Amino acid sequence: MTDRGVKQGDPTSLRLYDQTAQDAAAAVIAAYSTSFGMASRLLGPRPRPHVRNIYALVRVADEVVDGPAAAAGLSPDEARAILDDLEQETYDAIERGFSTNLIVHAFAATARECGIGSELIAPFFVSMREDLSTTQHDAASHDAYVYGSAEVVGLMCLQVFVNAGMGKPVTPAADLVDGARRLGAAFQDVNFLRDRSHDEAALGRDYLAATSSRGEVLDRIDGDLAAAAAVIPLLPTDCRRAVTVAHDLFAELAARLRRSTSETGRIRVPDPVKLAIAARAVVGGTPRGGRG
Repeated sequence: MTDRGVKQGDPTSLRLYDQTAQDAAAAVIAAYSTSFGMASRLLGPRPRPHVRNIYALVRVADEVVDGPAAAAGLSPDEARAILDDLEQETYDAIERGFSTNLIVHAFAATARECGIGSELIAPFFVSMREDLSTTQHDAASHDAYVYGSAEVVGLMCLQVFVNAGMGKPVTPAADLVDGARRLGAAFQDVNFLRDRSHDEAALGRDYLAATSSRGEVLDRIDGDLAAAAAVIPLLPTDCRRAVTVAHDLFAELAARLRRSTSETGRIRVPDPVKLAIAARAVVGGTPRGGRG
């Protein structure tokens, strides 16, 4: 992220605006995800603000379809229009380098520096709109939804890992692309299983009913986690610890879901276990396999 030649001490500088946008993105993540916040702190200073910028935009879009907009009295059509506007503002901000929406401004700066384009952004917004109209998924719609809602987010982060601070963006290696997609898919399927009761009761959605049994979903998660674990050591060194923590937190969740006999209580990883997972990554531990 550059200041385009403005003076650092100028209170009206773009540098100050960029930093304020980054701070806003960091505040969104701190408010919504303690686990992600813990993992992101283990990123090096090169990729850390960019990953926060990505997740802040993702979080804001997700909130449009997951309750707050409806609680404010918006209809599905009005929520869809807001998503349309947010997507277009994102493209416009990437093109012009500025947005009055601080979260969009932060994301656009990351997209410009790291080579994140509409091929990744558009599928994400497609999946967000899907939440406004689809209540039960079959295997094909599940896979399309997971690609847009999770796999492309992993691919955006991979663009950051490879390109942040490096000049002209390059295309990541194919094995890293596959690992990023499979890690994103595993994260999403874990969330689907863990939040199934809430999604059905509060949102009227079932992402898994017509796709496969609980055991088959967990087997798929384990396979995706194992594939991702194999390529995490190939990531830049300032990214590996954080991705290992995120991977291992979800591997632990998957293991606890497999052991659980209840489908109503929300499974979580206790704080002492989270800290142990983080400590293991800090000292250089490799990602654990898919099964706990």
